[in-house]
Amino acid sequence: MLAPQALQSIALTLQLATVSTLVLLAVATPLSWWLSQTPSAWKSPIESLVALPLVLPPTVLGFYLLIALGPSGPIGTVTQLLGWGSLAFTFEGLVLGSVVYSLPFAVQPLLQAFERLGHRPLEVAATLGASPWDAFWSIAWPLARGGWVTAVILSFAHTLGEFGMVLMIGGNIPGRTNVISTQIYGHVQALEFKEAHTLALGLLVFSFGTLLMLNRFRRTSFGAMP
Repeated sequence: MLAPQALQSIALTLQLATVSTLVLLAVATPLSWWLSQTPSAWKSPIESLVALPLVLPPTVLGFYLLIALGPSGPIGTVTQLLGWGSLAFTFEGLVLGSVVYSLPFAVQPLLQAFERLGHRPLEVAATLGASPWDAFWSIAWPLARGGWVTAVILSFAHTLGEFGMVLMIGGNIPGRTNVISTQIYGHVQALEFKEAHTLALGLLVFSFGTLLMLNRFRRTSFGAMP
């Protein structure tokens, strides 16, 4: 039987992953579409910036985000002027950090799906009188559905396993920022290996099941990522 604090961390992690995934889709969809369609010289630098979390240690990103969210940081200054206070060590701060850290896992599947779609179907739709908005929702959306499914699965699963980023931005405050990964870390620090093993095993099984489901989806859906 899991302790109340462990159940609390699981609930908070699921909430964080759900909110972050929804925000990621809202951000990644227009960004991926623009990257797939634009001839701008800014495309390569922005793609590299989006992919930066894949190569940077999460503690580095977390450190700079923590500074940005602090009272003297650019984001913290704005949030305090708006009366929101500092987002550091809050759930909202964790959402922001999760969105930044998991952005490549949402953008890249969508970008590849849009690029595989090409320009031809949209050009045909335009000749038939469809507006860009109509063409996107009637053509690009259905044909790239595999990219959306992949983006949702990877974004959600990746957020569940975050550690360095959430530890830097949120710490391990019970009921506020203690997600599963930091809860496991706390158990290990306290030499509570049985409790740590229970949570770690659950996360391992879930992660394996997620990847298995994604691989099966890729094989069965023509719109999935290769």
